[in-house]
Amino acid sequence: MTYKAEIPYGAYWSTPFARWQGSLAHLHSVEFAAHVARRELAKRKIDSRRFDYGVLGFSVPQKHSFYGLPWLTGMAGAPQVGGPTLMQACATGVRTLLSAAQEVEVGMASTALVVNCDRTSNGPHLYYPNPRGPGGTGLAEDWVMDNFGCDPLGGHSMLKTAENVAAGHGIDTARQHEVVLRREQQYRQALENDSAFLRRFMTLPFEVPTANFKKTLSTLAGDEGISQSTPEGLAKLRPVMDGGSVTFGGQTHPADGNAAIVVATREVAREMASNPKIAVRLHGFGQARVALARMPEATVPAARRR
Repeated sequence: MTYKAEIPYGAYWSTPFARWQGSLAHLHSVEFAAHVARRELAKRKIDSRRFDYGVLGFSVPQKHSFYGLPWLTGMAGAPQVGGPTLMQACATGVRTLLSAAQEVEVGMASTALVVNCDRTSNGPHLYYPNPRGPGGTGLAEDWVMDNFGCDPLGGHSMLKTAENVAAGHGIDTARQHEVVLRREQQYRQALENDSAFLRRFMTLPFEVPTANFKKTLSTLAGDEGISQSTPEGLAKLRPVMDGGSVTFGGQTHPADGNAAIVVATREVAREMASNPKIAVRLHGFGQARVALARMPEATVPAARRR
């Protein structure tokens, strides 16, 4: 299947991503995403008044994020734009893209701005009042840490899902580490020639603003906190869980940052593209559910259903 919606070539961007409690930890994720969007749209000479739809995605709420997408687009210079705010954990990014494509597909919009942002650093500590609780006390939750550690449907951690899938398919520690080394090699290729690949969608060096966005606090040459492993170093690591196979070396770290993409009709996409001879088309989406505590497997049946 090919959708009517296209992505204008070059009309997408990303900040560097920084390990949590790093260089971006002081920034409100939604305000930061709006700050970056305004700059990147101006850099591409895209008129923010052209947008008639928007989608915001995040997993970790921030102060005032109740107001969602309209707040972000207002700060980004597109106050006329409305649309949903989506939260679906690891699937949030693809869900926001699908929402924009569907809106264009049925003719309800011609030009959509899709923004995803998160700050896992300094995640909110929430309190849920319960007047009927013992002594009138309520329940508390550390949004990031508690939800990393427990799926409320099954009571298991994200680590446990990885162990279940690894055991079910016979993927031992050595094979997991092979993938780690291969992915790190691919990432280093993106850094070749002064990060030429990253510069296709990332403004480098990246100016990190102060919390009020009035000054530049520091600059980033690229992503922050990326590990560089060696076969010898990985081989020394022991599985995190007793009797398991997954080590710290095989895990990605929580990060802070944001990314955005424009989705539009073919006619608008050609107008906005930095090179109108290149078409970026959407060919399908798919979703699937798998057995409880085996979430990493879901990508396979989802891809087959597209």
